[in-house]
Amino acid sequence: MVTWFENQIPKVVLAPSFVALLIFVYGFIGWTAWVSLTRSRLLPKYDLHGTIQYKKLFSSPRWDTAMENLLVFGVLFIVISMCLGLLLAILLDQKIRVEGALRTIYLYPMALSMIVTGTAWKWIMNPGLGIEAMVRSWGFESFSFDWVINPDMAIYAIVIAGVWQASGFVMALFLAGLRSVDGEIIKAAQVDGIPNWRIYSAIILPSMAPIFLSAFIVLAHLAIKSFDLVIALTGGGPGYATDLPATYMYAMAFSRGDLGQAASSAMVMMGVVFAIVVPYLYSELRAKHD
Repeated sequence: MVTWFENQIPKVVLAPSFVALLIFVYGFIGWTAWVSLTRSRLLPKYDLHGTIQYKKLFSSPRWDTAMENLLVFGVLFIVISMCLGLLLAILLDQKIRVEGALRTIYLYPMALSMIVTGTAWKWIMNPGLGIEAMVRSWGFESFSFDWVINPDMAIYAIVIAGVWQASGFVMALFLAGLRSVDGEIIKAAQVDGIPNWRIYSAIILPSMAPIFLSAFIVLAHLAIKSFDLVIALTGGGPGYATDLPATYMYAMAFSRGDLGQAASSAMVMMGVVFAIVVPYLYSELRAKHD
């Protein structure tokens, strides 16, 4: 009897968490999928009307802008963060004296919330307060850095703030990967007279392929669900020039009172996340199986 009770303790302890996960994650995913197939406006309706919301979504110029912005932001954010993070990791891997201080400095932005990052960069890029005003005060009256209020450049302002926050985290991942490479292999390559750039490109970096993939997955997830940064930095503007799918969904749900559109955009976002995460999980499970 005692043994049976002891065996049930883990199930009893985990049951509330399992039920909460089932209801508040998968239950609400199912609810959102259902609402996306209805004509819900300010309040949800449950009479199914097919894919009308998705047809409306994909014919919306604002949604097209949000997806284009996601493509631009996602590609630049991921590529620049990974390149800068790798460069910083290689720098710190040289066993420099101030490594601890530099590592702390690079990692510090990741400790901040996206709201703080967006607010700080909003001040920095404000033409009347930030970089433009400072440079002009030095006598360069023709200098202009108005990206945050320029509809054509505002999305790149968000890229800058996002890279500033994420590159330190990527650096930490890559630095851990560099430190995990077998030192004997590197020493043997150095004895053979192979230059350092060749050691990194042919030996070290290829062995870090799983870390590159993990960094890509994390950054892609951050890019797709970016909301706080955009709201704090540009509010989705000027106009809706910096709208992303997450901000579009929020605007439809809470500003426009269109739950059907918000739900359909949320399901499309989830589909994009699944398209990235599922192949990664499949490759990981297949590698473990092999």
